[in-house]
Formats: sequence, structure tokens, C-alpha cells
Amino acid sequence: MKITRLITSEDAPALAEVLRANREFLAPWDPIRSEDYFTAEGQRAVIEADLQQYEQGSKLPHVILDDSGRVIGRITLNGIVRGPFQSCAMGYWVSVSHNGQGFATRAVREIVRLAFDELGLHRVQAETLLHNARSQRVLERNGFVQFGMAPEYLNIASRWQDHAMYQVVKPSSATG
Repeated sequence: MKITRLITSEDAPALAEVLRANREFLAPWDPIRSEDYFTAEGQRAVIEADLQQYEQGSKLPHVILDDSGRVIGRITLNGIVRGPFQSCAMGYWVSVSHNGQGFATRAVREIVRLAFDELGLHRVQAETLLHNARSQRVLERNGFVQFGMAPEYLNIASRWQDHAMYQVVKPSSATG
């Protein structure tokens, strides 16, 4: 059963509700967000911008669903680059009430398969804070390998923080 699907503007109220309920849980892993971000209107604006980038081919924004079809998180392929690179970056989160139940692992597996099989990408990159062992395990379960560390990579929780860099490369069908 698929647990991700393309986001729609109709997801805005559900996403706003999940984000408000998980605001404290997500705060250590996220940039500082405006109050508007946690409203249905704010999420609708985020979704519309994401869908414009999707139409341009530079983003694949999905929601993560629980077994009953309720929105419990997001997973997105960002910065899709074509040409000789054929690569993107991936970001995801799952609500605290669904953490540790395999939803993130399944969502990453599903979105990587889409990246390789439907989008024809060669590589997916993901970054985690150095101390985010749970997210690192999700990536490793899906074949990602750490290839480096980026000092002061992203401004998370109002501090420039170091990130572990992970990637998975599409298995080659070439021989010899």
C-alpha cells in the first residue's frame, strides 16, 4: 500500500493541524518558522509554491499518510537537477505520534523508488543533524551511505548547524 502521494492544496488544513500538534517536537530539527506557517492559509501558500516548482520539474512534494489515509507528515524531493547530474535532495518528517513505527522508512523507500524509476534520477541526497540518529537509521535502512559532513550547513533552531551528508545512488544495470 502506498503511504505517500502528491500534495494538494486540500491538504493545507490537515497539515496545519499536524504541524501545530508537532510544533515542539519538530522545533529542534527545523528552521525557525513564522506563526503563519502553522495556519491553513500559511500551509496553502507553501503548498502552492511547492506545486509550482513541481510543475517546473524541480520538486516532488508528497504527504505521508497513515494506514487510514490521514496526513502524518511530509516527504519532498527538492532541487531536482537534470542533465549529467540527475540528482536531488530529500527532506521528510513524521508526527511524533507515528515516530518509530516504520512510516518514515516506508516513505523514504517509496519516494526513492519514484526518484529512480519514474523521474529517472541517478542520486538522492539527504542531510541530518549530526545527533539525529533516528533519521540516520531511516536513511541507512534504505541504502543511503554517509559520504561526508557539512559544517554549519543549515540554520536549524536559529543556529548554523553541522549536518551528516547521505546519498543513495541508483543501482547500475551496466556490466563489466
